[in-house]
Amino acid sequence: MAMAYKVLGQVDAANTNLITLYTVPSTAQSVISTIVVCNRAAANLSYNVAVSPNGASIANAHYISYNGVIPALDTIALTLGITLGNNDVLRVQATSANNLSFSVYGTEIT
Repeated sequence: MAMAYKVLGQVDAANTNLITLYTVPSTAQSVISTIVVCNRAAANLSYNVAVSPNGASIANAHYISYNGVIPALDTIALTLGITLGNNDVLRVQATSANNLSFSVYGTEIT
């Protein structure tokens, strides 16, 4: 069993759609240690974070943060220790286009 500690994904939310930040490879499992949200705007913004088991269509039960508020020109780190199985999908959403960046860090186990 090999473990790789790494940046699992990074996105700039170019629109207000729910977008994929990270998908666990079909031959791996992952442990997400931290999700970082950076607000580059001069106004408070909101964000959503969801985990869809095995790539399922999004459902209300998948949200781990909904309408979380991040202050203007600030960064927050969500240190959660989320375990994911193969093909699970981490998705994020911003309430304002081109103002939030998302990064996810953790371990990929193959």
